[in-house]
Amino acid sequence: MNFIRKLSSISSMGIYRNFSGSSVHNDKYSCKLLVIGGGSGGCTIASKFVRRLKAKDSVIVLEPSLDHYYQPLWTLVGAGVTKLSTTCRPEQLCLPEKAKWIRDKAECINAAENCVTTVEGHVIQYEYLVVAVGLENDYDKVPGLCEALVDPDSSVSTIYSWQYAEKTASDLNKFKGGDAIFTYPDTPIKCPGAPQKIAYLADSYFTKSGVRSKANMMYNTCLPVIFGVKKYADALLKVAQRKQIRVNYKTVLKGVTHDRREAVFVNKDDNEEMTMKYDLLHVTPPMRTPECIRCNADIVDQSGFLTVDKYTLQHTKYKNIYGIGDCTNTPNSKTAAAIAKQCYVLELNLLSTMKKNSPREKYNGYGACPLLTSFNTCILAEFLYDGEVHETLPFNQARESIIAFYMKKELFPFLYWNFMLKGYYHGPEFVRRIVNPLAKN
Repeated sequence: MNFIRKLSSISSMGIYRNFSGSSVHNDKYSCKLLVIGGGSGGCTIASKFVRRLKAKDSVIVLEPSLDHYYQPLWTLVGAGVTKLSTTCRPEQLCLPEKAKWIRDKAECINAAENCVTTVEGHVIQYEYLVVAVGLENDYDKVPGLCEALVDPDSSVSTIYSWQYAEKTASDLNKFKGGDAIFTYPDTPIKCPGAPQKIAYLADSYFTKSGVRSKANMMYNTCLPVIFGVKKYADALLKVAQRKQIRVNYKTVLKGVTHDRREAVFVNKDDNEEMTMKYDLLHVTPPMRTPECIRCNADIVDQSGFLTVDKYTLQHTKYKNIYGIGDCTNTPNSKTAAAIAKQCYVLELNLLSTMKKNSPREKYNGYGACPLLTSFNTCILAEFLYDGEVHETLPFNQARESIIAFYMKKELFPFLYWNFMLKGYYHGPEFVRRIVNPLAKN
């Protein structure tokens, strides 16, 4: 019913332009550039190349979803600061008008034959391919988690899904005291700062609702540090200490029994299991790449991530394939800010490849993580490969800032919807040169 409601809504808006739905027969398509995935990276690259490639249907986007979400705001949705509806727009409005949208899902990528087969059995032949399929939540890796999430009374939620982000806000509202546990899994994840952000916002929420003195809060992370860049880790440790949130390192969630409100954790050093009672459990689920690439050993590494050169973003084996965003094996923080920087590098390098030249532009590993610490403060972490700090503003961004909070809440979504998805935003470097000219470039 939900699908039908959304489909009817989009149809009534009159935006079925250049749309290919499923059909009873198998169709064949061909294009200059195929983009698999219509998320942040896919929309941005498609927008860039419809302006570069003028011929009709030169760019095809393969994406099954009718909705496009700005996921970085789900932390604020979970904290009750904003509504889920403000993070969502119809996919049709996010894709460039001149791109051909095939609303289907990739099933098999045959890189040797330059073609993709879809779940519906369609075949798309391409000259060049950009893989932008992102990551998916792997709930089944934690026994009992699926059942806990769908139970409205379980007090188990996650901000990493549109289905459960508002449940997080509901759980915070219903919490009257006890043990509140927040987790970080032992897999690569999107936005690695978000698991602790929601803990800090929960602390502020409990303080506001008058139950903080009755709450025992802990943050269980698989990592040996609270954050991967030392400058910001030092600042975040002080935040956690001030808020009296106990941090347990190398501690991984392995199971949930929601009818008993128990969570099983394993210590990574000695493999010792421990069972913890909870009154509220926020889970950051394990994540993995989608099956269409994960199970294709020809194009991925042993962990299922697309193998690309970490600087050029070109595939290490197939030179007509590029990757962008969370699904690649580049060793950077997987954030929207990283995609903004990557899209410019990919655009120039793919154009060089189309001209039979070698790619020259280099991605430096830039990523940014606005670490919300309360309802009006934020630490704005910016860094490159190897954890090198790379700040934009002319002050110490490891300090909690009201300005950074409103950048996260208001400015970044505005840039995303109005500039990045349209292919015009490549990160804050141009601002950095103006407001912080003495900083190392």
